[in-house]
Amino acid sequence: MAEAYIVAATRTAGGRRGGRLSGWHATDLAGQVLNELIDRSGADPALVDDVIMGCVSQIGEQSTNIARNAVLASRLPESVPGTSVDRQCGSSQQALHFAAQAIMSGCQDVVIAAGVESMTRSPMFSPMALAQKAGIAEHYMGPGIRERYPSIPEFSQFVGAEMIAKKYSQSRDDLHRFALESHRRAIAATEAGRFEREILPLQARMQDGTVLDEIHTVDEGIRFDATLEGIAGVKPIQEGGYINAAVASQICDGATGVMVVSEKGLKALGVKPLARILHMSVIGHDPVIMLEAPIPATQAALKKAGLNIKDIDLFEVNEAFASVPLAWLKVTGADPERLNVNGGAIALGHPLGASGTKLMTTLVHALQDRGGRYGLQTMCEGGGMANVTIIERL
Repeated sequence: MAEAYIVAATRTAGGRRGGRLSGWHATDLAGQVLNELIDRSGADPALVDDVIMGCVSQIGEQSTNIARNAVLASRLPESVPGTSVDRQCGSSQQALHFAAQAIMSGCQDVVIAAGVESMTRSPMFSPMALAQKAGIAEHYMGPGIRERYPSIPEFSQFVGAEMIAKKYSQSRDDLHRFALESHRRAIAATEAGRFEREILPLQARMQDGTVLDEIHTVDEGIRFDATLEGIAGVKPIQEGGYINAAVASQICDGATGVMVVSEKGLKALGVKPLARILHMSVIGHDPVIMLEAPIPATQAALKKAGLNIKDIDLFEVNEAFASVPLAWLKVTGADPERLNVNGGAIALGHPLGASGTKLMTTLVHALQDRGGRYGLQTMCEGGGMANVTIIERL
C-alpha cells in the first residue's frame, strides 16, 4: 500500500466568541488556510486533487458545502473540488483520514484536509435550534433512538463529562489542577515562540465589521493570569456537579489544515515530508457517557499498529472537558508529561470541526521541536465515537 505524508500544516490562532476572528466569514477564514498550505508546500495549486473539510455547524455561512466555497474563496483554481465532513468534534480528523485513504489507495496524490468553525457566527447547536424554532423539526433523536435508549431524554456531552468524573473517581481539585496546567503549558509555549511556525497570522476583524490595526497571532483563550482559586471559583454547570466552564473547552473561532501527499506528490512538489501517517482508525462507543470513546479507541489503535503506549513520544487528546484526558491517562497509563505538552482546548479553544487538524498541526510541530518519533492524536466525538491517528516524524 502507498504511503501518505504530511508536508504542510497550519492553523489560525484561536479567536474568542465575538473576538478577533469574529469578523471573518467562515469561507474566507478557511480560504486563507488553503492559501497558506499552498505557500508552505510550494505546490502548484492545480496539483491539488481535492479539499476535504470538517465542519460541525453546517448552517448559514457554513452551509452549502463550505469546503467547496472555501476553495472558491482561495487562490485554488475552480477545477479543485471540495467536500464537507461532519463527524462532530472529530470532523477534520476524519477529513485527514479520508485524505490519507485517498492517497494510500492510489486514487489521488495531493489532498488538503482542513477544518473550520466560526462559533461566533454559526453558534453551537444552531442547526437543531433554528430548525426547531422554524417548526420544521422536533429533535435529532427520533423514535428509533428513543426506543433503544428509553431512559435518556437527550445525549448530553455535559452529562457525559460528569459521568466520567464520577466513574473514574475524579475530584473537583483534580479537574481544576488539570485546567490550570493547560493554561500554564499554553502560556509557556506562547512565550517561548513554539506556536509561531504553526500559526497563520491574520488581520484581526471584529463582528461589527471593525478591522483592527493588529495581526492576530496569539490564541485568545489563554488566561495569562489563570489561578487555581479562579478556576475553582467558577460555578458548576449542574447543581452540585464537578464540571464548570473553567474545566471545559472554550468556544472558539478558527480554521486549520494539513496537506497530505503520496510519493509521487513528494516528487512533484520537491519537498521533504514532516511526517508519515502510520495508523488511522475510528470506533463507536456508548453514546450516553459519550466522551469515553478515546480510551478503547487508543487501546485498539496501539494494538493494530503494533505499538505500546510507551512507544509514543507525544499525545494530543482533546480537552473537551478535563475529565476526559484525566480518565484517558488513568486507563492507558500514559506519561502525563507527554500529553498536550503545549496546552489544550481548555486554554487554546475548541473550534469544533476544525479541532482535528488543529491538534494534528500542533502535534506535527511539537514532534519536530522535541525530536520525537511517534505521535498519537485522539478526541471524543458526539454520539460516542473517537478517531485515532498515529504519525511518525520524518
